[in-house]
Amino acid sequence: MEETPPTAKPLSLLVYGPEDHLPLGPAILVSLQQVAAMVVGVVTPALILSHALHFAPSDASYLVSMALVAAGLGTFLQTAKFGIVGSGLLSVGGTSFAFLQPLINAGRAGGLPLMFGMSLACVPVLFLFVPFLSRLRRVFTPLVSGIVVLLIGLSIIPEATPGIIAPVAANAPVWAGVAIAAVVIAVVLLAQSVGGTRARLASILLGVLAGYLTCGFFGWLHRPAGEGDPLMMVPRILPHGAAFQWKFVVPFAFIYVATLLEALGDMTATSQLSGLETEGPAYWARLRGGVLSDGITCAISGFIGSFPSTTYAQNNGVIQITGVASRHIGKWMAAILVLLGLFPAVSQWVTAMPQPVLGGMAILLFGLVAVAGLRLIMLDGLTHRDGLIVALSLGIGLGTASQTAWVQTLHPIMQTLFASGVSAGGLTALALNIVLPGARTRGERTR
Repeated sequence: MEETPPTAKPLSLLVYGPEDHLPLGPAILVSLQQVAAMVVGVVTPALILSHALHFAPSDASYLVSMALVAAGLGTFLQTAKFGIVGSGLLSVGGTSFAFLQPLINAGRAGGLPLMFGMSLACVPVLFLFVPFLSRLRRVFTPLVSGIVVLLIGLSIIPEATPGIIAPVAANAPVWAGVAIAAVVIAVVLLAQSVGGTRARLASILLGVLAGYLTCGFFGWLHRPAGEGDPLMMVPRILPHGAAFQWKFVVPFAFIYVATLLEALGDMTATSQLSGLETEGPAYWARLRGGVLSDGITCAISGFIGSFPSTTYAQNNGVIQITGVASRHIGKWMAAILVLLGLFPAVSQWVTAMPQPVLGGMAILLFGLVAVAGLRLIMLDGLTHRDGLIVALSLGIGLGTASQTAWVQTLHPIMQTLFASGVSAGGLTALALNIVLPGARTRGERTR
């Protein structure tokens, strides 16, 4: 007898579900927290590439602005859902860190024209997978998606710690960063533990505000640089032109596949946190819409001078903290991100957030991303077979990515695979889930 796909039960801590509408005040409040959690991650790849390839300050500023505009577009498409485009989840988008290595290689070979040309040339890879996602349900299981999300969380947690231990200011003691991060975390935990619904909704902003005030009180808050930037950054079509070289097709195409896997894991985690099913026709329709949205966003990003964008995991931590999974706040988030991108003077204060403040918030949110991955892994229970897949995937994902010197000795295509713990571990989970005997899906386990 054919079984009906089970529906996930709503999480007890969920305050607003995916289709619930928030009052204007709380909607903007939660939107600001979502943006605060993702904005630094959105602009950081552009800053890293600008530093590594020695871009002119004007080019770096434009890249940062367009990264924010592209993130706003991606978030709007995902949350608003236009027909078959968009996941209809509170999912956010932004420039993917996974593309850093192939972008740097392309930049050294042909500068910005080659970087954008290859990004655009390989976008069709995402669209090619869309019709077949539901047929791959025996491959993209909650177990595989959970491992990917767990690896994402574990891989980005170390990014939070350098800011905590870095010097806050020239006149600050060495322990100042840790103390400020502790203040941020303490305020968030306090608001979560003893506050009401409003305190919980505002907990991240309260923590960030407490960090800013602490830095300001001790004289460690400084006006951001960038007064020479234009008042408004207007998007331009192919501002640097476009170039193409065949040798970069495979590295770029592979990373698009890897980010597709990340996006599926992120959207699965968001579905589970939103109290929605993680199997069945509605689930796969959400994933198809999400991948279509990512593909459209990547194409538009390349044309306006921003790098490839994908669905982010950071917002899952905010959903867990605030209890808000309503997709309807996406329009406010998109508006905030676009305004930050179009008006650099505004975004300077956001991107100049004191490092310990960002680190304290990030270490909590990134840890919750890993927890979301654990929830997905345990969704169907953990069999002996599943345990082997998790163990080897984590071992390869975390182990090979830490051996940077060895990775540099490999063929460029293999470097692309092993330099990212998410891609190495995620593809290991995919392969093992296919070849190891035993049940692979929830339905098979119950037959």
